[in-house]
Amino acid sequence: MRRKDLLTPEGTRDLLFEECAARRAVSERITGLFESYGYSEVVTPGLEFYDVFNSKGRYFPPETMYKLVDGKNRLMVLRPDSTIPIARLAATRLRGVDLPLKLFYSQNIFMVNPKDSGRDDEIAQSGIEILGGNSEAAEYEALMLAAKALLACDGDFRLEIGDSGIFRALMESYNCDEKAAENIRCAIENKELAALDRIFETPVCQEEEAFKALPRLFGGFEVFEEARRVLCGDAMERKLARLERLCRGLCLIVPEDKIRVDLGLVHKKDYYTGIIFRGYIEGYGQHVLSGGRYDTLPGDFGRDAAAVGFAVNVEAAARILLQKDRARFGKAPDVLVFGGKGAEIAALKHCDKLISDGMTVYNFLGECPKCAAKYAKAHNIRRVDIVSEDGAVTSEEV
Repeated sequence: MRRKDLLTPEGTRDLLFEECAARRAVSERITGLFESYGYSEVVTPGLEFYDVFNSKGRYFPPETMYKLVDGKNRLMVLRPDSTIPIARLAATRLRGVDLPLKLFYSQNIFMVNPKDSGRDDEIAQSGIEILGGNSEAAEYEALMLAAKALLACDGDFRLEIGDSGIFRALMESYNCDEKAAENIRCAIENKELAALDRIFETPVCQEEEAFKALPRLFGGFEVFEEARRVLCGDAMERKLARLERLCRGLCLIVPEDKIRVDLGLVHKKDYYTGIIFRGYIEGYGQHVLSGGRYDTLPGDFGRDAAAVGFAVNVEAAARILLQKDRARFGKAPDVLVFGGKGAEIAALKHCDKLISDGMTVYNFLGECPKCAAKYAKAHNIRRVDIVSEDGAVTSEEV
């Protein structure tokens, strides 16, 4: 049998050195942004009861969650999502706090992805949730912060915006079973045009024509004119008019070339009820930001409130930073300090002095000064300070 004590589980990995520095930098930039706009941080448990994620309005397929049992034999899961626990939190411990609530988080989620999918099962996320308040104002703020969060990661980004209610409304008027509906949703979400052509080889109703058209309704604001040719009726017109007004208004605070309309944007999470958006950064094939409106979810826990939020995949954003500027996160210490036998305390005092002067130091723990110089050269440390027992310091350039 192959030993597994030397491996990490599929979908996980160890992070080293520059990777840790890049992830920390991304997290600090994004959470700093949220704090500057007055958001309050919350942390939810990494372990939740299975029932939190398994109801009609907040359904996660069981096969996508990591499950275990507690000491009382109750079924638990590793947190697969942060929005749902925060909705629970708003309805319980924060029930006495007036709305609107502006919350942010920085924590990991855990999802079982298909084998060899190339996706992480453990993902570091930072995000916000806005519960209550003026719905349109909250959407503008969420979208603006989403754009700023992407910009904090990389200037070459785009924000794609759609409305989950369009697909939902079409599906409500279309008669099909759950399996067929999921096949249609997957084909639209992945823009599998050939699959949709097979499903609707000869469209027989308006809904089938619309399903085939949704993945193609992507681009600039001209999409709205094209959409009105296939998405008919007063209800659809209201959704399109509201989304168009939102996108055009957003252009006053976010450059228009960063915004794309995507009416084929649908999501497997059932709790989205209105706008839905995703953020992409050049150099990464998947979205690094995802969010939307979920007005019914807080009420599912007993506290009615309109809500909107998003999450940034910190891990993905960090990888992009490393691809473009790895040297920045692998910066060597300014000075290597060597004390040797009998000078250990003097060496540490010298380290403190250098650090107070704004320098970074590496306190070498070996006993040989030649080894210290060799280590400094191998790790691009340009200066070695040799400290004697009486505190005298000799500096050498490497």
